Amino acid sequence: MRTKKLKNIKVLKIDNKQIPGYLEWINIKNAKKKEIEYLRKKFKFNLCDLKDSLSKNYAQRPKIKERGNYIFIVLRFPYLDKKNKEILTEEVDFFLGKNFLVYLHNDKFKEINSFFHLCERDQTVALSFSGESSATLLYEILNRLFKQCFPLLDEIGIEIDEIEKKIFTSNKEKESVQDIMNTRHNIINFRRIMQTHKNMIKKMISLNSEFFPKQPLRAYYDKLLEQTKDIWEILENHKEVIEILAIANDSLLNYKISDIMKTLTIFSVIVFPLTLIATIFGMNTTDGMPFIHNQFGFEIVIVIMLFGSLFMLLFFEKKKWL
Repeated sequence: MRTKKLKNIKVLKIDNKQIPGYLEWINIKNAKKKEIEYLRKKFKFNLCDLKDSLSKNYAQRPKIKERGNYIFIVLRFPYLDKKNKEILTEEVDFFLGKNFLVYLHNDKFKEINSFFHLCERDQTVALSFSGESSATLLYEILNRLFKQCFPLLDEIGIEIDEIEKKIFTSNKEKESVQDIMNTRHNIINFRRIMQTHKNMIKKMISLNSEFFPKQPLRAYYDKLLEQTKDIWEILENHKEVIEILAIANDSLLNYKISDIMKTLTIFSVIVFPLTLIATIFGMNTTDGMPFIHNQFGFEIVIVIMLFGSLFMLLFFEKKKWL
């Protein structure tokens, strides 16, 4: 095994008796023009594929392109931005040939870096994972990328549990609104990233290429297909739960708002007699106005006001609106 190191490029050459010569495994982080030029000169890849592999291209759709001497694969995987607690997407590009595997990424996934370093340190491990072809090595990398999705799903599950406690135990409906929105946003992003993976794996299985032997690899890629289904089912469950919690939280908030409005309405109706009588006796008329010349006129008006409010209070009590 011989290892060659370049800037942002790590090349691992695995001496595999099942593959003529050796299997070349190239790990490229944060590819720029120099790294792309290196690939162009070394492998003569299609220029369109090389342009697609530039690290600034974040919004590409997943795809598989069969070329003459290689297969070009673009996939997207989720990762957690711990600072903002947000699920974001990261693109990983693969060039798969008979005796080489090149993948380009922006260094967001520890799993594939640690896997490369493990194989770099131990020839036996590298040989066991490389198997019969470069497609076997691709399976090992994809397997790790899919597995790293499950801890992210667990994080979302923990967030959902915390939201549920806030709503039903702590009565923190207002605080839960933002948490619900953030969790829903993460689930939407996750679903957008993962929704094409099942079809992409099926396309890989159906490839009719010498670089992708069907018989020995079918069982491996069937496992990847099952993983995509498991991830999607968990996402569907999270989506349903957070939607139910959102509805429950909205119902509780609406109930509290209705209760406040009811209290304010009852209060305004109870004090209505006070306002009405005060307005009447505040009119600038003297002729015909009762109690105006009575020495106890003020006290009489106050008593009338109190009786009016008491009457409204007893009326609401009888109707059981209080």
